[in-house]
Amino acid sequence: MAELSRLYKAYELFDKANGQDPNKEVFQGNLYPKEVLYAHRMTQKLLEFEPGASEALRLAARCQHICRWEIPRETYSMDRVGYLKWRQDLKKFHADKASSILKAVGYDQATIEKVVFLLEKKQLKKNEDTQTLEDVICLVFLEYYFEPFVVKHSEEKLIDILQKTWRKMSGKGHEAALKIGFSESSLKLVQKALNS
Repeated sequence: MAELSRLYKAYELFDKANGQDPNKEVFQGNLYPKEVLYAHRMTQKLLEFEPGASEALRLAARCQHICRWEIPRETYSMDRVGYLKWRQDLKKFHADKASSILKAVGYDQATIEKVVFLLEKKQLKKNEDTQTLEDVICLVFLEYYFEPFVVKHSEEKLIDILQKTWRKMSGKGHEAALKIGFSESSLKLVQKALNS
């Protein structure tokens, strides 16, 4: 029971940090700080996708984007090099933020190192927990964030995004993705991306 209460204490502190997000999102008539809503979606999706997820994986899913707004994409060059540098810097930033919270609630170094390993996406396709986290990230993106992309990008760009997302996922992730209730237009794009 002590372990469970520590997990929920960590969730509470992650949510408190993310609660400072100045960016807001409306969902089902309620206004949320964007990263709080994202973190809750990650936890919910992980529990649906992998109910027996390890404690480290549950922690990593909850703090995947912790305080992301503090490092805006616009502060890097708007090309592939800038994007990759931003992503690398974010991984370290999220890992550092999460580590300090996990230490504060009494997690041991071994657990903290496991969470950092997952946040840094190490051994993708080789490590089961890293792959599960990536699958959940992709599923949350496809279910909640892909539709807004559709109105902003060309079909060519959307198909490229879908194909890149698909490549990161496992077979189990693909099965779950195909059960998402996409709009008719998005489903057509998904099918086109998979058949290209």
